[in-house]
Formats: sequence, C-alpha cells, structure tokens
Amino acid sequence: MTDDRTMRESRAVDDDSADGTAESECDESAPAEWPVTLSGVTESVVTTLGPNGLWNAAALGLRAGDPVTARTWGNTRTRRNFHRRGEAYVQFVDDPVDFADAALSIVEREEPILESASAWSRVSVERVESGTDGGTDWETWTLTPLESKTVSQRVPTIDRGFGAVIEATVAASRLSVADFDETELRDQLAYCASVVDRAGGPREREALERVREHSKW
Repeated sequence: MTDDRTMRESRAVDDDSADGTAESECDESAPAEWPVTLSGVTESVVTTLGPNGLWNAAALGLRAGDPVTARTWGNTRTRRNFHRRGEAYVQFVDDPVDFADAALSIVEREEPILESASAWSRVSVERVESGTDGGTDWETWTLTPLESKTVSQRVPTIDRGFGAVIEATVAASRLSVADFDETELRDQLAYCASVVDRAGGPREREALERVREHSKW
C-alpha cells in the first residue's frame, strides 16, 4: 500500500489555487487519543474544509507511529486544505462505495462526518518533510488528535472483497502515472475484480463499478 497514495493525489491539479501557508485554525487544547489502535498503514477517509465552505473527502493512509503520519501526493485539495486550515477529520469507514468515491473522485459535502464513519478524530496537521518522486511532489504530515468519537461498535468481519476494492483504487489511480506499467496495473485490476466477484457482496460490487467510472480502467 502507499502513504496516502498516488490515488486521487496523482490526478490532474484541481481548479482552485493554493495559498500555501495560511494560518492554522487548530484548537490549542491538549491532544486526544485515537479512537482505534493503528498498526502498519491504516486506510481512512479524511475530510478537509475548502475555500468554498465545503468539506472535501479523500482517501488517506495513516502510518502508525508516535506521531502518526500521512503523505499527500501532488497539488490536491487535501494538501492545499492542510496548508490553509491546519486540521482535518480522519474517519474510519466500513463502506467500500464511500471509500472508492473518496479515493478516485471529487467528493464535497456540507458536513465533515460521513454517515458510514464508525469512528473519527479531528486532528491537527503539520508538515514535517517534502520531496519529489517520479516527478510528483509529496509532503509528509504529522497528525495529532484533538477530539475523537466512536460512533458505533460492531463485531469485525473479514471481507476479501473490501480488501480487493482498496487495492483496485490504488491500481486504478496509477493508470495515468508514467512511472507505472499499465499492463501490470490492468492485470492487478482484473485480479481484484475476480476477488470481488467471488468473495464480495453487493456494496463491494457497486464500489468496483465506481472504480471503473472514476478511472481510466
């Protein structure tokens, strides 16, 4: 998996321009705890407030550590809103359609919290590193919880279809990136589709169709 991913971060530059270093609007209160235990790279959906007053939803990989970090790729709404606002809502969702939409399309909402979020954290973000990889600029951010809430508690289940949808969003987002082999990516997508067909449910199948709609697959 990737750190935040080449995902929607590798798409064409969005239409509103960056202002770079706007002041943070973060709460200065003491940090809260994450509502879940993080390990490896945990997939999440992050919402950030844009200059149009709407919350933009995007996929974000959270790399476990002290502090937790994430990486943005390219000049995306997430990156620009991180700079403008200095905070965001990180959400842990269990709906593959919501995840696919956030990963590969522009999703803007009036409210920051998705209905499918089982838990969320309002976090402050701070850029700590930047660089370029394959012609794409990236930035690494620390994420510090300021407020957290568990919305619902469920008995966890393992669904290979959901995992295949996540992998499909990664492969689909890279189809237009020159550094990746398109034939290999399409082979990966075909395999992901076969897993969803065998092991996924109706929402996973719908999510896979969203991946097709939102990408060059």
